Order: sequence, then C-alpha cells, then structure tokens
Amino acid sequence: MISYITIGSNDLAASAVFFDSLFGAVDGTRAYSLDKMIGYSFGPENPMIIVTCPFDGEAATHGNGTMIALAAKDRAHVDAVHALALKIGATDEGAPGRRGKNFYGGYFRDLDGNKFNICLTS
Repeated sequence: MISYITIGSNDLAASAVFFDSLFGAVDGTRAYSLDKMIGYSFGPENPMIIVTCPFDGEAATHGNGTMIALAAKDRAHVDAVHALALKIGATDEGAPGRRGKNFYGGYFRDLDGNKFNICLTS
C-alpha cells in the first residue's frame, strides 16, 4: 500500500496555485502547508501527494519514466482535467483518448516537468 508520493518543486508558491486547482478537480484538498512542503489529501484510504522543495537544496528534477496517474470519474472528467491542466500552465504530453481496449487517458507535465496522467480504466 502506498502512503504518499513526493514530487519536487523549484517554485513552491507557483506549484501551490497549480496543484490547488488541478487536485481540486479530482477531489483532492490541501491537507497542510509548511515552509518547503505542501501535502494534498484524496481521502483517508488513498495516498497523499506531497509537493516539496528538495531537502538537499539542489534543483528539483523530474524522473524519466516516472508518472503519477490520477483517477477520473468518466471520459468527460478526463477531458476536463486535461484541459484544466493545460490552462493553468501544464504542457501537453498526449491528448485525451483511448489507449487500449479499457483505458482512456490524457497526459501532461506540471510546471517542473513532472509527468501526470488523468485516466479512466474499465
């Protein structure tokens, strides 16, 4: 079971604006804010996502092959969250669409280059 996922940020204030909006669209809420870290909750039975300035003081970088997938309610939700992400500063990594028989998703990168997917599986 995953307790939480951590991603790095080089501008926590800008990331807060981005993720407050993005995670709000998938029923996430800001659970706490510290000087160098913000935690987002998706309910007591789900992992948190923590956005943080790296502890070592070095620049935050994204991992090649690393991605966080957010669960959508339906295809319209995938489309809406993907569009919202692009509107608030994300870069497109793949427009929403079918990928395989039972998968519909859209891909984007946040302000620091971390890769996300909003998807529906059935």
